Amino acid sequence: MTTAQPGSGPTVRRILLGSQLRRLREEKGISRETAGYHIRASESKISRMELGRVSFKERDVADLLTFYQVTDEAERAPLLSLVREANTAGWWQNFNDVLPTWFQPYVGLEESAQLIRTYELQFIPGLLQTEDYARAIITQGSSGAPVDVIERRVSVRINRQKLLYRKNPPRLWVVIDEAALRRPIGGPKVMRAQIEHLINLTPLQNLTLQVMPFAFGGHAAEGCAFTILRFPEMDLPDVVYLEQLTGSTYLDKREDVDRYMEVYNRLSVDSTTPASTPEVLRRIVNEY
Repeated sequence: MTTAQPGSGPTVRRILLGSQLRRLREEKGISRETAGYHIRASESKISRMELGRVSFKERDVADLLTFYQVTDEAERAPLLSLVREANTAGWWQNFNDVLPTWFQPYVGLEESAQLIRTYELQFIPGLLQTEDYARAIITQGSSGAPVDVIERRVSVRINRQKLLYRKNPPRLWVVIDEAALRRPIGGPKVMRAQIEHLINLTPLQNLTLQVMPFAFGGHAAEGCAFTILRFPEMDLPDVVYLEQLTGSTYLDKREDVDRYMEVYNRLSVDSTTPASTPEVLRRIVNEY
């Protein structure tokens, strides 16, 4: 049975535990309805548990393991340990009051990813934003929100960036559309500092940064910002994250992920090379 890798967050632990429970149930030919009845729960609760979308009670997992005839202590112990780890609160849960519920799973997945590929059309990606740039975007998108709420949202965004500098950081591969570099978020001073920040980040060993230039014309991902997350755990599929104004979508079907990977690969070929990106950024920053 697969266990979570060091550094994996509670979100990934819940998904791993859920996938293990689903596999054990299916191996015994037991329906979700029957499994739910055994632990005094509904079929929908079993479904949410297996998708890793709810917290787990150790008693429920222990009862399900017994029902699935997993009685060997050597097999049970890692899964029961995973229950306790999966219920550990992530740092972002201290910001539940200012974070949309649909965004919180993404922060957990981002924390646990081994490779993050992202294409951004309108804004500099959150992991690469300066504090002033982040504040300008969040203020614009939080019309009427109190200053303390805006500042807590800015704090979440800046805290997310710590993963780039931790021990064994994920690899971050970013393609930014030139439009995002030329949209004057927060005014010229903020944009100048933001682009200079990108230039300063390019030496990071775990960062690959490219620009999709206007001069290229139409390209494979026009109008569609997206992120692809890959995890170190073999049991977990890649996940495509798409964000809308009031919600988000998580895709993990192989055919969906493959389509987005095809588009990303095309983008990486058609964009500036990582080596030439700093010079492209310098030309743009000199225009502010």
